[in-house]
Amino acid sequence: MILCLIITAVAALLDQITKLLVVHNIPMGTFAPGLKGVFRLTYIENKGAAFGILSEHRWIFMVLSAIAIAAILFFLWKEKPKSLLVQLSLGMILGGGIGNMIDRVFRGAVVDFIDLEFMRFYVFNVADSFVCIGCALLILYLILSEIQEKKKKKNSGADA
Repeated sequence: MILCLIITAVAALLDQITKLLVVHNIPMGTFAPGLKGVFRLTYIENKGAAFGILSEHRWIFMVLSAIAIAAILFFLWKEKPKSLLVQLSLGMILGGGIGNMIDRVFRGAVVDFIDLEFMRFYVFNVADSFVCIGCALLILYLILSEIQEKKKKKNSGADA
C-alpha cells in the first residue's frame, strides 16, 4: 500500500509541476513547439470534462472525483492489495484524479497543454495521462486474473 501512496504523490506532483511550468511560460491560448510532428504545448483551461463537456457544472466533476478518490482510498485501506500491478494502477488513477481536483478547487478549471499533432482530437495533461494509463493497467490486471482463474478451474476439473 505504501507503493501505491508513493505513486499517487509522484503522479500528483509531476502533474502540478508541469502545469505550473506551462502557466508561467506559455500565454493562454497559444502554443509552444514540442517534438515536431508528434506534439506541441498548447495552454488552455478546461472547466468541464473531456472535450469541455458540461463546462458550466464543474461542481459535478468535483463531487464525482471526490467520491472516486474516497472509494479508491477506502478500497486500499480495506483490501490492502498485494498485487504490484493493482497498486501501480490505483496509484496512477489516484494521483491523476488528485492533480485535476487541485486545479478545479484552486484554479476553477483544469490546465491542459499536451496537444498531439499526429492525432488531433483534444488537449490533455499529465494527470489525464496517469488516469488513462492507470485504468488500462487495471483492465490488464483484471483480464490476466480472469485468465489465471479459468486455468485454475480447468486444471482442478482435470484433476478430479
